[in-house]
Amino acid sequence: MIGPRGIEPLAAGTDEDAGCHILHIDMDAFFASVEQLEHPEARGRPVIVGGTGPRGVVASADYIARTYGVHSAMPMVRALRLCPDAIVFPPDGASYRRASEAIMDVFRSFTPAVEQVSLDEAFLDVSGARRLWGGPVRIAEAIRERVRREQRLTCSVGIAPTKFVAKLASTRCKPDGLLLVPTTRVTDFLHPLPVGALWGVGDKTEQALVRLGLRTVGDVARAEPDMLRHEFGQALGGRLVALSQGQDDRPVVSHTPDKSIGSEETFSSDVDDPEVIRRELLRLSEKVARRLRASGHVGRTVVVKLRRADFTTITRSRTLGEATDVAREVNAAARELYAAAGLERERLRLVGVRVEGLTAAAETPRQLAFGEQENGWREAEQAMDRVAQRFGPDAILPAALAKSDENDV
Repeated sequence: MIGPRGIEPLAAGTDEDAGCHILHIDMDAFFASVEQLEHPEARGRPVIVGGTGPRGVVASADYIARTYGVHSAMPMVRALRLCPDAIVFPPDGASYRRASEAIMDVFRSFTPAVEQVSLDEAFLDVSGARRLWGGPVRIAEAIRERVRREQRLTCSVGIAPTKFVAKLASTRCKPDGLLLVPTTRVTDFLHPLPVGALWGVGDKTEQALVRLGLRTVGDVARAEPDMLRHEFGQALGGRLVALSQGQDDRPVVSHTPDKSIGSEETFSSDVDDPEVIRRELLRLSEKVARRLRASGHVGRTVVVKLRRADFTTITRSRTLGEATDVAREVNAAARELYAAAGLERERLRLVGVRVEGLTAAAETPRQLAFGEQENGWREAEQAMDRVAQRFGPDAILPAALAKSDENDV
């Protein structure tokens, strides 16, 4: 775990995260990072995303460009004066939305209580996920590892008792960091910060607070509450009092239900072996089905994503007769879609599997065929879930995947 100056990192095995059920997860230089995935030649060079016209502004800058002083909302003309060697990409909203959906799917595989704030950040309430995944720190570490491994992106995570403190913590540990602010140390964390760190404090309010001699959050916490309410009104004054003391009772609110759950893999080198592709489709189908079961959803439409070596992308979909969360059924549809796409001898750099049209599993009756047993593949895969939760995701695998792993050793 990485902690900023003044806040010591805490080990995942401690009890310090008790009561800290809120995670704020913020992707690092999200737009620029997605562009670097799409354009590997840009890696290691400063990258700026934004409008290139005379009035264009910076939407995102990677951390190399930021060392030159480039930041979001800066005029592009000025940004290129500061960093003339930067590679500039126009915003690609569709790519960012696809990456965002995949990332949010990872978050929701740990808890349904996800409040998406923007394409690249969200609050999570993990209080109901402890029994399955462990404490908040372990959950945060697992999420970061999954995002890095599956999406090849990094994120920063703040863990705290409240949304306000969790967001500040994620900002303080960027990039690619994790910071826990225990309940007992909230004021130690908050009080040295400038008053501008308080939510709702813009430039004018900050100037007014400084005129009153209140320069830090601790100064605000020690000020007379009646004076703050008199100067700034009941609403803002009361909020300043509460936030300066670490109080924030707003819950994590899931605005929209899941629309889809998916996973994709970019190969380290292009692949033209159909057997390798089919094994990867099986691996991805297993992941997607496991996430469906963890989130309590089933879905009817299976989508396969296939990206050629020249970056052209093809998607194919099929709607099943019944909604499912069974890997065997998802994989059968995925293999058929791959075969029907006619790309079995094409070099592919990425494959993906997604299930759409989600509904709550508990509210979706399953029609048994005549003579079909009540217990079947779904129950077998649920048993595999329990083994994986206890011994790790690789403790039990389909025979095809286990065999391929042995061959790789």
